[in-house]
Order: sequence, then C-alpha cells, then structure tokens
Amino acid sequence: MAERSLRGMSIGAKSLESDDNVDFAARTDVAYVCPNGHRTIIPFAEGAEPPKEWECRCGQIAHREGESDDEADEINKPTRTHWDMLLERRTEDELKELLEKRLQMHRDGWIPDYE
Repeated sequence: MAERSLRGMSIGAKSLESDDNVDFAARTDVAYVCPNGHRTIIPFAEGAEPPKEWECRCGQIAHREGESDDEADEINKPTRTHWDMLLERRTEDELKELLEKRLQMHRDGWIPDYE
C-alpha cells in the first residue's frame, strides 16, 4: 500500500496539465468606480452585456467608468460638516451663549476636569 502512495504531492489540489494549446474565451474588461474612488476591473465574456452598476468592496454602488449620467453630479456634491448641521439648528449667538454657560459651569466645579 505504501509503495502506491504519492509522497509530497497533494492530489486534487494542483493540476498536472499545462496551458499549452488552450484557447481561452475572448474577454472584455469593464471598469467600475464607486463614490469613494475605488476602481474595480471585472472581466466579462465578449458579447455579454455587463451591468451598469456593480457592488464595490466597500458596499457602495459603483458605476461603469466613462459613463456620464446625472448621478455623477451627485457624487461631486459637497459634504455637510458637523458645523453646518449645527448651524441648521442654532444661531451663532445661541452657540456663544451655550459655550459661556458651559465654561462657567466648569469654572464653578460642576464639570470635573479630566486629565
């Protein structure tokens, strides 16, 4: 039994065939770009209709590179900062008043000093 086993070889894990004289199917590479800037290239069979959208590795929806549509304008929209959202709820005068109140509480010992 021992003389029939192949030592040092994982049978089934690797093929002993070579790629000589093998014609691979024709392919077309399609690039997708997500809003975070990740670029993914997917090979498709030539003649297959690639989808307009692809899910990126970050979870966002990526669109075909080079296609201009309305969503490209949405990507360039400036992001709202915390300060912008805060100013939607309060005016600068109200924020100054709140800051002064919190600083006074800190001076009076109501808010402990963490170091």
